[in-house]
Amino acid sequence: MNAADIRQFRGKSPAAIAGLLGQGLRASWPVPRRRVSRTLGRLGGLEVRLAGSRAEIVAAKTLRYEVFCNEMGARPTLRQRLTRRDEDRFDAFCDHLIVLDHDVRTPMGPRVVATYRLLRHERARAAGGFYSAGEFDIAPMLARHDGRRFLELGRSCVEPSYRSRRTVELLWQGIWAFARENGIDTMFGCASLPGTDVAALTPALALLRESAMAPDEWQVAPLPHAGTRLPTATCADPRSVLRDMPPLVKGYLRIGGYVSDGLVVDHAFGTTDVFVILPVERIAGRYLSHYGEDKGRFGQGCAEGRGERRVAA
Repeated sequence: MNAADIRQFRGKSPAAIAGLLGQGLRASWPVPRRRVSRTLGRLGGLEVRLAGSRAEIVAAKTLRYEVFCNEMGARPTLRQRLTRRDEDRFDAFCDHLIVLDHDVRTPMGPRVVATYRLLRHERARAAGGFYSAGEFDIAPMLARHDGRRFLELGRSCVEPSYRSRRTVELLWQGIWAFARENGIDTMFGCASLPGTDVAALTPALALLRESAMAPDEWQVAPLPHAGTRLPTATCADPRSVLRDMPPLVKGYLRIGGYVSDGLVVDHAFGTTDVFVILPVERIAGRYLSHYGEDKGRFGQGCAEGRGERRVAA
């Protein structure tokens, strides 16, 4: 936002400013027209699928703002503060995976309670690169595995009262169904640990290093100005550290993900980021048999777990 942008807001009411910003957002970051999005999985009243309308994408961005900015203390831009949405230039090139609660209605439809942003390799080329490239030097990894179809996972968040294993399972069900449909053979992204005090996070970082270190062919270094290597300390109590790990990070570990030897402290988001790589052939067999659009436990109208909103430990 430049000085000319700011001058047009002078003397305007907050509602008028929000309207001007909305016009700018529509011009800068177009949102796809409404499309029919089929169900990728359902457990009770919860459904996972791709967002199929502008309203659903806006709801996902609003949830991201509430979690990242209001809850976790990320520093929003002026545009984000006024629109109450977390968004950037990559959103227009991404598919937005959402979990909806059909038992809770809003004026726009079922409530969006979780989201993941999916950026396919060909769309990343159109966007000028992957989001992760702003923190990690991913070009050598992509070059070493030329011919693979990559999918970047990012901007994951879940509404606090829905942070249960069931919600995370639905997100992974949606990701796996999407990956199969699009011929994806490698997924990656930045996984975030809350906080910017690396010393306080050393036990968690040490556990990641000890249990999921990527082999050389999948190593990705942080950009020189951005980060450093993982601490070499030993995790003294892996069980309790794993218990306190964010559910989405635990999901990467359980399903077979690698962690690269590097971290980036993201002061704007108030997190410490590590780079996670998940080649499809690494996914543990029990998860391959558990997830997928043909799995009955995620079928339409499944009554298991209806209304569960337990907060994960």
